[in-house]
Amino acid sequence: MAIPDYQTVMLPLLRFLRDEIEHNIGEVVGSLADEFGLSADERQQLLGSGQQTIIRNRAGWARTYLQKAGLIASTRRGFFRITERGQTVLASKPERIDVKYLEQFQEFVAFRELRHEREDEPPAPVDAPSDATPEEALDAAYGRLRLDLEAELLDQVKAASPSFFERLVVELLVQMGYGGTLRDAGQAVGRSGDGGIDGIIKEDRLGLDVIYIQAKRWDSTVGRPEIQKFAGALQGHRAHKGVFITTSSFSGDALEFVSRIDSKIVLIDGSALAKHMIDHNVGVSTSRSYAVKKIDSDYFSEE
Repeated sequence: MAIPDYQTVMLPLLRFLRDEIEHNIGEVVGSLADEFGLSADERQQLLGSGQQTIIRNRAGWARTYLQKAGLIASTRRGFFRITERGQTVLASKPERIDVKYLEQFQEFVAFRELRHEREDEPPAPVDAPSDATPEEALDAAYGRLRLDLEAELLDQVKAASPSFFERLVVELLVQMGYGGTLRDAGQAVGRSGDGGIDGIIKEDRLGLDVIYIQAKRWDSTVGRPEIQKFAGALQGHRAHKGVFITTSSFSGDALEFVSRIDSKIVLIDGSALAKHMIDHNVGVSTSRSYAVKKIDSDYFSEE
């Protein structure tokens, strides 16, 4: 039997979770492999990159889409379980769960719009002919993979503990060039803990100036009152620079407030946080790289 595609495994995956116990992707993959009667060779068949088995990759896609539709939810790093909505869906006894079925849920529609997908567009790169040049197709495929990675990375951060999130913020700022050494930054962040300040970090390696930090691992939107409190704390410390990092988002009032005050406050929401983590290799690793080459005209010049 051929390895099932990611949409085909959505319903069996959700059924596997109906016991309401948290599971990890390894358990899911084993269950799906058994249900579809995959041979030992099919279970070990790898993607072209050689970094992951095909069935695990497709189970991962199915998990991501079910999660974006609110049918399953992360419980802690690497684990997830079915939600009340997921149980309701199973109770309705659907014949199939696929992308079209999930479009009845607004959260999933918003996720699709964020990824700029067409209704008939699969979530992985395809080699179907189009009007795009090979370079454009490669860029589009990379962009889609990156958007998916950003969403998955943010989910992991939200499922992490507060102490892990604090360490993550420290490492990210150091990788971005702030704080001197990781040890220096680690000692600075989380020490003050007063007046709306979560930490202090050096702006440069010489410590000529400092940046005050507020970090919120939230799901709800950060509003203007929180930013005003942070700005007031900066004034109390006679500071002029601050970074407010959250795993959620900022309200329009919060963004407007920051644009009008004298203090320089940089707001980093969940989406920007994931982008910075990818750009600075925090919590991610390179799966595969491509070198796109072109003709060296000078080499073939006979003059």
